[in-house]
Parts: sequence; C-alpha cells; structure tokens
Amino acid sequence: MHRMPFHMRLMSIALLALAGCSSKKVPVEEISGRVDQDDTAAAPIVVSEADWNSWRGPSGNGIAADQEVPMRWSETENVIWKAKVPGRGHASPTVVGDQVFLASADERAETQFVVALDRSSGQQRWQTQVNQGGFTREVHAKGTQANSTLACDGEHVFAAFLHHDAIHVTALSIDGEIAWQTTVGAFNSKFGYAPSPLIYKASVIIAADNRGGGYIAALDRSTGEPIWRKRRGAVSTYSSPIVGHVDGKDQLLITGGDAVTSYDPATGEENWSVPGTSEATCGTVVWDANHVYASGGYPDSHTLCIRVDGDATEVWSNRTKLYEPSMLVSDGFLYAVSDQGIGFRWDAETGAQMWKKRLGGNFSSALVLAGDKLFATADDGTCTVFAADSSDYIELAKNRLGTDAYATPTICGGRIYFRVGQGDGPQRQEMLYCIGEPHEN
Repeated sequence: MHRMPFHMRLMSIALLALAGCSSKKVPVEEISGRVDQDDTAAAPIVVSEADWNSWRGPSGNGIAADQEVPMRWSETENVIWKAKVPGRGHASPTVVGDQVFLASADERAETQFVVALDRSSGQQRWQTQVNQGGFTREVHAKGTQANSTLACDGEHVFAAFLHHDAIHVTALSIDGEIAWQTTVGAFNSKFGYAPSPLIYKASVIIAADNRGGGYIAALDRSTGEPIWRKRRGAVSTYSSPIVGHVDGKDQLLITGGDAVTSYDPATGEENWSVPGTSEATCGTVVWDANHVYASGGYPDSHTLCIRVDGDATEVWSNRTKLYEPSMLVSDGFLYAVSDQGIGFRWDAETGAQMWKKRLGGNFSSALVLAGDKLFATADDGTCTVFAADSSDYIELAKNRLGTDAYATPTICGGRIYFRVGQGDGPQRQEMLYCIGEPHEN
C-alpha cells in the first residue's frame, strides 16, 4: 500500500474539507519560489529524439520536424499494430523508451489509472490504479475523467487527475510502481479538468484555473514537495501551461481569465500579462524567438500575437475563435484549425491571412507537424494531411480510424500513435493505433 507523507495527508484533508463544504471560492495560499532550489541535483531528464514525452512533445510546440511518416493509412494499410485501451480518456499518448503511456478512467468503477503498452507490439505491460471514487459530475460533453496527457522524464511518469474536488498528482516509476502522490489544491470547475503536467528542470508544473480559486504550481519531481504556487483568477478555464524560450529566456506561458500571462518557471514570479483571448480557453500558447501567439475561447473570439522584447505588447489580432485546438507556428507562419473545421495560415509577423480553407468536421485535437506535413484530426477520427510549405492550401490525404478522436496524435520514431474510440454508448471501445511503414521493425 502506497501512503502519502503525513504532512501531505493533512494538507489533502484540509483542502477536501474546504472544497466539499460548498461551491464558494477557496483561498489559495501562495508559496514563494525556493531560492535554494538546486536544479543540478535533480534526476536527469532521459528522453531521446525518438520519444514524445509530454503534451505537444519534448519541445512543447507540436513539431516533429525530422520525422518521415506515412501520409495514408486505414484499418488495413500501414498499421504496425493496434491495441485495446481500458477505460476512457482523451489524454494523448506519451512515448518514451520502449513504452507507450496513457491516462485513462473507468467511469463505472470510478477509477483513474495509468496504462503502459509495449512500443513495438502494443501488448499491455502494466496498469496501475492511482485514484478511486470522488468523480466530478460536471464534465463537458466532449470531456472525460482522464483528459490530461502524462509527462515522463525517463524515470517517472507524472499524472494529474481531478477527484474528490481537488487536483491530485501521482509519480509512477516506468515499471508502474507509485513513487509519490500529493494533492496540489482544491478544484471547482464547471466542465472538469484538462491541463497536462509539464516537466521543467527539477519540477513538474501544474495549472488549475477554476471558479473556486485558480492557481499554478511547481512540485519537486523527485518528492512531490511544493516548490512554488501562485494565485490566479477564480474562473473556469482549461489551457495547459507550456515553457517557451522567448526573448532570450525560458518563460512559462498560459492563457485564460481574459489574459495571456508569462511566469518565471523557476520561481513562479510573473514576467508580464497582456489582456486578450477570452475568459475560458483550452488551447496551448505557441511561440517563436520574440513572439507569443494565443487564441480563445468563450465567450469572446480573439486570436493575437504578442511581441516580447523587454515589454510585452500586442502586435496584431483578429476575431478568429480557436477554442479547443492548439495552433502551430513554423518557419514564419502560424497555422490553425478552428473547432468548426476551418483551416488558416497567417503570416506570423504581420497577421496577414495567406489562406483559409474548410477541412470538414469538428475539431478538438491540436495540430502536429512532421517534416513538411501538417496533421489535423477531426472529432470523427478523420485526419487531414496538408502541406506546410506551400503558399496555398494543398491537401495531401484524408484518413479515418475509429468513430471518434479527441486526443492529439503523437508522432515520433517514424510512427504515428492515434488514440480513438470505436462505437457508441456501453459498447464503445478505445483503441490505440501505431501507424508506420510496414518494412519498419
């Protein structure tokens, strides 16, 4: 039996008591960054170029630049393997070493767990339950009890789940043994929890914007001890944080609460905040050397570019709404697909629209770039492949797997990993497909 340290159990009990009393706001206690934090003493992050270890990949930008993967696939074409996935979740596959890791949940039994599959064959290696009971009843129609993509540093897998009205983080060994568990804070949201954990040096960073009192926090990834925690607005918003190297330094970036905000990822101190996007956002910020790009959301429609050069200033904006799917910036162009399936290419510097095209269908997953091709997966499992190096929209292929797809595909090691659903209602079965050229071993 794995037990939390006594002080963590006391903190968990206090938070749950506060959260369970009512839907009122819960005070967020801030924790200042530890000046004595020694990142050099942390366990190394051991991932290779063939891995995809967290939400939007090791660089956090959705780009698998040097990957050559098939443009076409089906149930019978270019399928290396396929495997049943227990439970239900919209977390994307995390691929490190010889394993594929997935977060999932059994909604009937009210259990949340992590599953590991063999990367070569799809055979299940292990399944570890991390939480039971306390499922939230307020979940978006497109959401699940396991939305957050896992993060892996090569030695541990980090999972963030909402249950019992709080955000709980678990670290597991790559063999499925629980190393530590902790409660980060209370959580009261209308549509459930979505942000993915983010590894940065010695820490794992957790965002938890919610109507009861939002916060963003860093935990020591070796122990789960808090490093810093900063208060955010009391609104329900759902974007994952990301660290981008902008204006010559690492910046922790997140949208939500009618603003785009940058923090120092080492201390949690705010660098800047620019009004924009919307109250509620889902997409993850993208960036280049001196700019940050963001969009939202609900209720407003707002896509903007912020120049970060000492001060942070809005450079251009438009009224495009990109609520759920995250954008992608590459080679001076900003690409996006709206929730309603409209594709865009803008000049990243000026905001000038290069093309606009209806792809068809509704979209939730983020864009992924592999080589010179972009992959956009619709909610019905249809993936549109189009050229990223053309001044006009050029569709290269359309391929479909399953009957629904809300997770973003993972592209690494010359393969594509798709998490999809097959069927409806009680008969629905989640599947993981590994797509690649058949001559690969």
